[in-house]
Amino acid sequence: MLRLGSKRLLRQATAAAVAASRPVQVAAMPRLYHENVIDHYNNPRNVGSFEKNDATVGTGLVGAPACGDVMKLQIKVDEETGQIVDACFKTFGCGSAIASSSVATEWVKGKQIQEVLSIKNTEIAKHLSLPPVKLHCSMLAEDAIKAAVKDYEAKRTKPSAASEAEPAPRAADV
Repeated sequence: MLRLGSKRLLRQATAAAVAASRPVQVAAMPRLYHENVIDHYNNPRNVGSFEKNDATVGTGLVGAPACGDVMKLQIKVDEETGQIVDACFKTFGCGSAIASSSVATEWVKGKQIQEVLSIKNTEIAKHLSLPPVKLHCSMLAEDAIKAAVKDYEAKRTKPSAASEAEPAPRAADV
């Protein structure tokens, strides 16, 4: 849909310029999405979800109340190596939010847990050429990555904490 709208606007502006025999004025045209945003919006990578109760899955659910975007990003981690073996997302929001989620899942695959924490929203925004009014979408993606890692690490510490909480057998019971 984004692609069709962009092509339609470009066609209209070009037709108007040809009719008037003058060059197209960029200032008169609305801002268009960069081709990377359109590609990730039209062909999103890794859409879906994992079982959230799986101990190898970390889930990050973040939202931006100002614009209504909600992003769920999940990572699946190899427990022996600490490497992210798969990632997926579900996003309710604008094209930039969907594209940011798609890029984030592509970038985290194959990396170590601590390595993905270094992915910054500015890198995602630069890759997608996001305009300043859409930077919050890349911030959501960064926050979703961090939340997914935090969730995974919380699941890993939970079983060991539960085993420590078990009462030791009393001498009278033995």
